[in-house]
Amino acid sequence: MKIIIAPTDFSTSSTSATHYAAHMAVELGAALHLLHVYQVPVAVSDVPVVLVSVDQLKTNAEEQLVQLKTELEQVTQSEIKITFEAVMGNTVDELEELCKKLKPFSVIMGSRGATGMERILFGSTTLTAIRHLTWPVVVVPPGTIYNGIHKIGFACDFRKVIETTPTLYIKEFVKEFNAAFHVMNVDFQGKHFKAETPEESLLLHTLLADLNPQYHFIEAEDIEDGINKFAKENNLDLLITIPKKHKLLEGLFKKSSTKQLVFQSHVPVMCVHE
Repeated sequence: MKIIIAPTDFSTSSTSATHYAAHMAVELGAALHLLHVYQVPVAVSDVPVVLVSVDQLKTNAEEQLVQLKTELEQVTQSEIKITFEAVMGNTVDELEELCKKLKPFSVIMGSRGATGMERILFGSTTLTAIRHLTWPVVVVPPGTIYNGIHKIGFACDFRKVIETTPTLYIKEFVKEFNAAFHVMNVDFQGKHFKAETPEESLLLHTLLADLNPQYHFIEAEDIEDGINKFAKENNLDLLITIPKKHKLLEGLFKKSSTKQLVFQSHVPVMCVHE
């Protein structure tokens, strides 16, 4: 059985993402595993003072997880198996170990919360997870409601496509949802066109031909802006990026409203490495 992992810090953003994950699990017939990682808070002073006992932290976390599990069972009418765990440690480290054990279909996380503190803490954790995890990480903008995955976009620069394209993950997602598949390439006045570009684009088509991709060549000075605009205008349900290859992720988390357009238009972003 497929399994989806949904880390949560109980913020509004992460709770919204767990709802998205639960509804995706229903469509896939997958199980959902909730993960909360806590750390012992220590007062800053000449002598470190532990503010709350470890046992109390774990108890509090498990109580919140039980409450969240009950909430998700209600909204999904108990159609899926939901499990949870609360562990002490570093969120990304614990998440990586859990992925090795469960081998998830995907990890689904919130992008960031509405408050300044949520934005700093959970947004930072999400970015770290994206950069380090080798499993697909789906970043869900706050308030996004799962309505199925019907259109998937893949941002590609037609460079070293054989070595860098996460073909297996892309095919698994597109075929699992029977989605229309759009390949997007952003350029401006041919600045990124190289002698090898035609050959690389042909190689990509060979890799993904069975997905019947539609190709879109977007003219925009800013790559992130071009992708975000296309995603909004074409109602994409999911955008796939390769974070180690593209700087798209840093763009998505910048403060400017333009860079946040992907969140405002409620387009989840799947980040995956080859």
